Amino acid sequence: MIRIQRAAERYPGGDPAAGIETRHALSFGPHYDPDNLRFGGLLACNEERLAPGAGFDEHPHRHTEIVTWVVEGELTHHDTAGHTTVVRPGDLQRLSSAGGVRHVERNDAGVPLVFVQMWLAPLSPGGEPSYEVVRGLDGPYALPEADARLHVHRLTAGARTAVPEADLVYVHVVRGAVRLDGEDLAPGDAARLTGTGGTELAATGDAEVLVWEMRDGRKALG
Repeated sequence: MIRIQRAAERYPGGDPAAGIETRHALSFGPHYDPDNLRFGGLLACNEERLAPGAGFDEHPHRHTEIVTWVVEGELTHHDTAGHTTVVRPGDLQRLSSAGGVRHVERNDAGVPLVFVQMWLAPLSPGGEPSYEVVRGLDGPYALPEADARLHVHRLTAGARTAVPEADLVYVHVVRGAVRLDGEDLAPGDAARLTGTGGTELAATGDAEVLVWEMRDGRKALG
């Protein structure tokens, strides 16, 4: 089964007057939809656009795995566990908030910042926060804390790649155009697949796509 969500169907959020524009794929804040609370372990998939100088002031997280993919610009991160980094395009950032951590996210550069931030539910709550940045990600990124794996596909026009065979797969188009199961997907479009097998992503133009592979019922990934 496949469910398509178009970019225009995302819930608008953020604070445009403060230079923050957000588009939520799943229920978030005041945009409550009981039929769209989560997909497997995925709790949020937010497209964020921050103007130069804009950002999110220090705020708390608990019991959430936060994975951030920078598309354009530079994201400055600081947290109360002592990490301060600048995350750039092609970098993947993971913050395991565990029993609790506070952080700041800002655009301290002179150009617009665009990133995709995804929240996943951990298998077990609590513990100590942890953090890492993977620069130049090569291959799938395993997130055992949430029993999930992220694939980043950069495809040239005409290229094809298999969708992982998994109980649940979430596809988010960062840029470009792809075709999935007969559906054309554009930037900001997403697809939720259940019980995949033999499905392909075909790039109809140069594209960058994020693909989450997840198991239903918390079955271990092979």
